[in-house]
Amino acid sequence: MRIKKHLITLIFIFLPLGFNLAQIEEEEQILYFQMEPLDDSLFLKIQSEVFIEPPDPKAEIIADLRDPNNQTVSIKGALYPFLAFTPETRARIIAYPFKLNLEEDLHYGSVFSRVFEKMRFGKIISPPTLNQISPTLWYINPFFQAFGGERFGIPIKNDIGISFGIGTPYSGVLETNFIEGNFHILGVYGGAFGKINELLEIKQNNNHNNLYVTAGYQLGYVIPFGNFLHVSYQNIFKEATVSDSSEFLKFNTENYKAKVLSGSYFNWEFRYPIGIMGSTRGKFYAARYLNEWHVGYSGRELSFAGSTFDLRFDALTHSDVRLPQYAIDILIQKIGQSWAFSAFALGPSVVLAKDEGGKFGIISFFANFRLKVGTSL
Repeated sequence: MRIKKHLITLIFIFLPLGFNLAQIEEEEQILYFQMEPLDDSLFLKIQSEVFIEPPDPKAEIIADLRDPNNQTVSIKGALYPFLAFTPETRARIIAYPFKLNLEEDLHYGSVFSRVFEKMRFGKIISPPTLNQISPTLWYINPFFQAFGGERFGIPIKNDIGISFGIGTPYSGVLETNFIEGNFHILGVYGGAFGKINELLEIKQNNNHNNLYVTAGYQLGYVIPFGNFLHVSYQNIFKEATVSDSSEFLKFNTENYKAKVLSGSYFNWEFRYPIGIMGSTRGKFYAARYLNEWHVGYSGRELSFAGSTFDLRFDALTHSDVRLPQYAIDILIQKIGQSWAFSAFALGPSVVLAKDEGGKFGIISFFANFRLKVGTSL
């Protein structure tokens, strides 16, 4: 009886160890795999060792170690011998925990389950980068988006640079004629904004919740000791004319009113930069902008089940003029090949609100895109 008890005890002790060994053995058997872009430092190191400039932390890297005499690593379509890398880097590639098995067996249920089978949850949340928490370098942003979102920021010399954007940072697709440009130095920026009415001529219906501007200037400052509080002041120096107002407000009804900027506004944004699913930029925020309240999330180059994409969600929860609405962007990367692999992303953008008939639904829908001009930060 005691022997049985000891035997059962030994089974329970070594059974988990057996499972762990089996998992390790199974992991070691993956010899042809794509590396999910969840370790920026390793991806940059791999590319620097074969002199790829500038390196891309979201590059497509595929390791083929099946043939001991011909082991290779493909980086954005270019093939390199495995021995071109240092022993330390080769070891890290072999032991990389976030692998997509390119030899996996497909079955009749794969059409429904393949995405879930490839999910990895080991690095959902990560700290922000140094640039993301810097009050003087926060504006540097290599991503230019066609409608709304973060401003495209070009550094001239460290904390001196310029930024540019179409739409407001919180607007959705085909929502506003707003366009801006700014000069940045030491966390302070100043600039001007104006209008491009052609941006709204594409959409013929459901223009009752739009935001219109004529021309003005703005000043802003990011409070030191971290990129968490941004304040700004905007002033309209060219008020809308009677002709402008009749054009802007022609879709107004008793219950639905578009907003035309007038006078001055004090704005603020409280944000928390964070990496989500390996994103190179990301933040949660709450803001008061143009007498309207916003909460949301924006992130660049999120990685999920082998896909890389940008995601933005903004909720306009309250306005002095307009109705609440919700803007969503999903922009998919990996469309092009070689250098274009991470150069651009394309996808749908929608704005959800009450339509002209009073029903909640999609009031704006259009293809949005972003270009990546520099390396991820």
